[in-house]
Amino acid sequence: MSKMKKIVCCGGGGIAESILVPLKKLGANIVAITSMVDNGGSSGALRSEFDVLPPGDIRRHLLALSEAEDWQKKLWDFRFAKEIEMSPGHFGHNFANVFIGGLEHLLGDFEKALAIAGNFLKIRGQALPATLDRVQLVAELENGSLIKGEDEIDAGENHDRNLKIKRIYLEPKGRAYQPAIREIETADIVIVGPGDLYSSLLPCFLAEGMKEAVDRSKAEKIFICPAMTKLGETQGYTVEDFADKVEEYLGVNLSLVVYNNNMPETSRVRAFKEKKEKDFVLDPLVGNDSLSLDKFIGRDLILDEGEIKFNQTKLTNLLKEICKL
Repeated sequence: MSKMKKIVCCGGGGIAESILVPLKKLGANIVAITSMVDNGGSSGALRSEFDVLPPGDIRRHLLALSEAEDWQKKLWDFRFAKEIEMSPGHFGHNFANVFIGGLEHLLGDFEKALAIAGNFLKIRGQALPATLDRVQLVAELENGSLIKGEDEIDAGENHDRNLKIKRIYLEPKGRAYQPAIREIETADIVIVGPGDLYSSLLPCFLAEGMKEAVDRSKAEKIFICPAMTKLGETQGYTVEDFADKVEEYLGVNLSLVVYNNNMPETSRVRAFKEKKEKDFVLDPLVGNDSLSLDKFIGRDLILDEGEIKFNQTKLTNLLKEICKL
């Protein structure tokens, strides 16, 4: 019997449904790593009031890996105080955020809080932070101005979103979480994405030690491009641009780059943009025929109608193929 492959998945909360759930169904040994830079909404409010680490993304990873009863999963995802605006556009507290944040505040130990949360949800696999340090994400724009905080970079309106991001970094620098380093070093496959490039994916590799761990790892490195570009982060980016930036921040060459090659109809794109105006979505991201077939894999990966986002079944079939599960 062959050894179960260890697949380390790096990204924000968005990889929960698109990647973690499919991989769990395929029987992989999953380790999910998130950046811990979230500072908006419920997570940001708890972080500000109680000086705890942001639980928002990691709680979604835990839920995706859960094999608990339905009532436990529904409670985990339950949101209350829905009329209270925690930060612009974010309302209410998620139960899981309060549970994890409250445990860390009472115990003074995020690792213990995470273990208790994992036991409650009966997770299969691991959900780990990239760092345990209190860090903030900073973006330097092409005009030299600095944007501080993941929430402002991701969805803020207090800066010119037409300016391109020159670089991102952590303040303070932050040290990588040692268990996360060990999992990357011993992984068979490391998957990055899908998700917002500068506010979700690349921050996973900014803490000191993460980039070096990726370099030491003999794992295949796979990047899954987002379905659309985003104003304020990746406007005008091509598939190659995304891949180049990921390679720059990981410090290694990618083994494979996966992207959607199904261009939706103009009317569908227009309707989706109108519905998601606050999310600053721009254009569908598709590759071209000049991409290397050895490295770039283009497939129809989005829903057949409605919102322009990944179809879980299509991604599951692709992951089964490229990860040889």
